Amino acid sequence: MANPNQEVKYTKLFINNEFVNSVSGKTFETLNPSTEKKIADIAEGDKADVDLAVAAAKKAFERKSEWRNLDSTARAALLNKLADLIARDIDIISNLEALDTGKPIDHAKMQVGWAVNVFRSVASYADKIFGRTVPSDGALFSYTRKEPVGVVGLITPWNYPILLVAMKVGPALAAGCTIIHKPAEQTPLTALYVAALSKEAGFPAGVLNVIPGYGPTAGAAITSHADVRKVGFTGSTEVGKLIMEAAAKSNLKKVSLELGGKSPFVVFDDVNLDEVIPVAVEGVFTNAGQICIAPSRTFVQESIYDEFVKKVVAYAKNRKLGSQFTSGVQQGPQVDKDTFDKVLTYIEYGKQDGAKLELGGKRWGTEGYFIEPTIFSNVTDNMRIARDEIFGPVMSILKFKTLEEVIDRANNTEYGLSSTVFTKNIEQAFAFANQVEAGNVKVNSGGMGNNLPFGGYKQSGIGREGGDYGVELYLETKAVSIKMPYKM
Repeated sequence: MANPNQEVKYTKLFINNEFVNSVSGKTFETLNPSTEKKIADIAEGDKADVDLAVAAAKKAFERKSEWRNLDSTARAALLNKLADLIARDIDIISNLEALDTGKPIDHAKMQVGWAVNVFRSVASYADKIFGRTVPSDGALFSYTRKEPVGVVGLITPWNYPILLVAMKVGPALAAGCTIIHKPAEQTPLTALYVAALSKEAGFPAGVLNVIPGYGPTAGAAITSHADVRKVGFTGSTEVGKLIMEAAAKSNLKKVSLELGGKSPFVVFDDVNLDEVIPVAVEGVFTNAGQICIAPSRTFVQESIYDEFVKKVVAYAKNRKLGSQFTSGVQQGPQVDKDTFDKVLTYIEYGKQDGAKLELGGKRWGTEGYFIEPTIFSNVTDNMRIARDEIFGPVMSILKFKTLEEVIDRANNTEYGLSSTVFTKNIEQAFAFANQVEAGNVKVNSGGMGNNLPFGGYKQSGIGREGGDYGVELYLETKAVSIKMPYKM
């Protein structure tokens, strides 16, 4: 049940299964982006706190520790217990997620449910981490083992906080790692709540530690720490590059990155536009456009271009904006003032560069970081709104003629995270799917299948999350050869 006055119970750092103040005593505010008012003061972690958390995680990973000696089925049971507790408290967690992010409560609740499913899914992989026997020349018996990487640092973003906790923390726990998790400073509330539930579920002390704080302090301390063996990060490409640099300079720690996107949404002239328009609108404007896979470059074949523009504008202008706790709201605010200002700046760029503003383009209301659904037509590839990741409710509509042309233009970007194509021609669909440079391709749909690998080409990242691919990120492969008294 929606509750805009939800009590915030957990505001401190979580280290070694205890909530504690930061060493410095500093705090920072987390704000409700619908009202711009404070929700709570959160303990601000920095290097001293990260050092304590890493020490706890390192101890929990010692060879004879309780965690290292748990059977894989016991790890799976703990993950399933955590999923059960999140499901039990879904109303509380959904309210916290909605308060912190501004996303509509129904959307927040859906994300919490998805997180529960992710934890249950990764639990099923905990006892399915297999090595192999390998034929070897000579009198050798050879095999491989999969072993946890060790202490890992996980840095998650603010756009889907609870879901990204599940997608990173879940696989790392299934693999047997210990964790220092830094949630985004804009949205720390659900990560801290999950930390409390991890203790209730029975995870040993030091296995999961949560350090809210800022990227240049807490985040940098994690990525440069010599005892952290791997970093998993979701966020901007610019920060991803800084993390790779810090990882290389510290101890050459392993890095997996899920970064930015500027995803193409291609519409051929053989489709039913009434079926395509809702998918296009929801893809760009859901979560106020704050989605790494948002199909923000909409390519429409020239013979249906004008009709598409007319229909998409008519559909999008009916979207309901407002507080996350108001019934029927489809779009909430941007997460903070920096994001709000950035999106408005890019809208001005679109006007300056010669695109035609068809809808929106300005702030909505007088309170909160709301921006109207915004649509530009007559967009060309060289415009800033077509090149850069805006991370806001801005659709750019471009015109194309042929399949070959649109594939080349879709690939003409530094990103390669997601892509979508709508066509009734199966040959066109396969040609696009096989030749587009993107980590995932959606054909005649806005959705993706469960347990598929998720990640990007080019500057959209390194590695894949989801299903067994996500667990593999947190494993080392060891090769063992044993001399035998006779040839095998």
